[in-house]
Amino acid sequence: MGFVLKKILSTFLMPLSIGLFLFLLGFWFLYKNSYKKAKIFLTIGFIWIFIIAYQPVGKTMITQLNKQNDYIVNVSKDVKYILLLGGDIEKRGWEALRLYHKIPNAKIITSGYEGVYDIPEAIINANVLIESGIPKEDIIMHTSPKDTKEEAMVIKKFIGKKPFYLVTASYHMPRALALFKKEGLSPIPAPTIIRNKKIKFLSIPNGWNLKDTEIAWHEFLGILWSKLRGQI
Repeated sequence: MGFVLKKILSTFLMPLSIGLFLFLLGFWFLYKNSYKKAKIFLTIGFIWIFIIAYQPVGKTMITQLNKQNDYIVNVSKDVKYILLLGGDIEKRGWEALRLYHKIPNAKIITSGYEGVYDIPEAIINANVLIESGIPKEDIIMHTSPKDTKEEAMVIKKFIGKKPFYLVTASYHMPRALALFKKEGLSPIPAPTIIRNKKIKFLSIPNGWNLKDTEIAWHEFLGILWSKLRGQI
C-alpha cells in the first residue's frame, strides 16, 4: 500500500504535473468566463514551466545530489560483491563490468521487479551482463524488490554487513546510501551518470533542462518521503 501511495503522490507532485495542473485550472476558469482567475493561473503556469525548464534551476538541483560522490578510482580487491541497482543499464552496467574485471572472484547482484517490463529488471540486466561475457554463475538475481528500501532489506539478508560496491546513478546515490546504511549495511558508492554541465544563465528553457529538474525533484521527494517514514 505504501509503495502504491508513493507512486501516486510522486506522479502528481512532479514539476511538470504541477505546471500542467496550473494550466488546467487556467483553462477551466477561461471556459467559465472567469477571465481574471484564468489570467492568474495561466500566467503562473507559464512562469512555472519556464523556471523548471531553465538550465540553472535543474543544474543547481542535480549538482547538490551529484557532488556528494565521485567515480571509484582505487578499486579494492577485497570487496567481492557489486550491487547493480535497476535503471539505466547502458551506463550502470558499464560500471558494474569495470568493477567486476578489477576484482578476482567478484559477484554481481542485479535487483528489480518487472515494473513496466514483461520480466523483472533484475533478469533483464543479468541477461545484458551475460551477453557481455560475465559467467552466469557470477550473477545473483533478486527479482522481488520494488524500490530501494526493499532492495536494502533483501541485500541485508544475503550479505549482512559485508562491504559491497553500490552501483547507481550519482543523483540517486545519496538516497540509496542513506537507505542502505539505515539497515546497517556497508555500501561503497560507485556512482554513474554524473552530470557536470556548466551553469548557463543565458539559455533557453528546453526539455533536457526539464528532465534534470524532474530527476532531481524526484530524488528530493524520495528523500523527504523516506525521512517521514523513518527509513533514513
